[in-house]
Amino acid sequence: MTKLKVGIVGGSGYAGGEFLRLALGHPNLEVTQVTSERNAGDPITFVHPNLRGRTNLKFRRMADLEPVDVLVLALPHGNAAKRFHQFAGLADTIIDLSADFRIKDLDLYKKYYDEDHPAPELLDQWVYGNPELHREDLKGAKRIACAGCFATSAILALYPLLKLGVPQPKDIIITGLVGSSAAGASSSDASHHPERDNSYRVYAATGHRHYAELRQELPGNFPIHMTAIAGPHVRGILTTAQLWIPDGYSERDVWGAFREVYGSEPFIRIVKVRKGIHRYPDPKLVSGTNYCDIGFEIDQDSGRVVVMSAIDNLMKGTAGHAIQSLNIAQGWEETLGLEFAGLHP
Repeated sequence: MTKLKVGIVGGSGYAGGEFLRLALGHPNLEVTQVTSERNAGDPITFVHPNLRGRTNLKFRRMADLEPVDVLVLALPHGNAAKRFHQFAGLADTIIDLSADFRIKDLDLYKKYYDEDHPAPELLDQWVYGNPELHREDLKGAKRIACAGCFATSAILALYPLLKLGVPQPKDIIITGLVGSSAAGASSSDASHHPERDNSYRVYAATGHRHYAELRQELPGNFPIHMTAIAGPHVRGILTTAQLWIPDGYSERDVWGAFREVYGSEPFIRIVKVRKGIHRYPDPKLVSGTNYCDIGFEIDQDSGRVVVMSAIDNLMKGTAGHAIQSLNIAQGWEETLGLEFAGLHP
């Protein structure tokens, strides 16, 4: 088959670079242009040395973009929506890796992003890029708004139990331990090595922006509370979600809920092992992969269920599910270009 030509806008960042890495190895994609205003004219491998020997492309400026089949927007928040008129005519299919088109409720967007949406008339065009929840919507989609990384780990952990009405109507408590790459490639005081290394710093005790995605995507109207902690690792999110189940529910019932919803999902792995050191999900074991590992444990005395999920924030949390969504949209095998199984140790 003829490969689809791909352009990546903002390809010097971590999300754009990860999509580039995956696209270069995808049998149905050909990357023809990658932009970076700061690095225009430099070889891509100057910024992404892991791609040495994989591409001879050089960065170009956005002003020099040419039409392609698929355009990937990997820009800081707000840029894609405010400048979309520049990109709309360049490609039949456009994928946005930022939060610009994820939230459909304008009030919810304003509350968590502290501004009115700059292009509300465009929101209906976009499909939320979570394949496990929106596979049917993604088929044939031309506008894909990829989900947030912390949101993805929390939504996938909770969705089966909430969809099937398992929990009691009590508060759901979510805590995420997030790697430094989730903050992006731009440096800040918080990302400075002496501040980040050996540190576990709460950076959003309340009010995390990705709450808006949980409110939009999760069934029911349960009170949900999120806390995000910055860890010293580079890749990966480990999320724990605590909820309560009614009397009479057992481990078998919880197992059944996950199997019913995720039984045929290619990138969800249910981890429930009774011995050894790998009894629960671990971000280290999914690094570089598109898997979300999910496990759980029940406190029978209280009916509390602790659901754990582990993802690579740049893969299943960003570029990996973008490729998965594109595969679905094009009618290709869903796992195409995403077969890497991870490393151990």
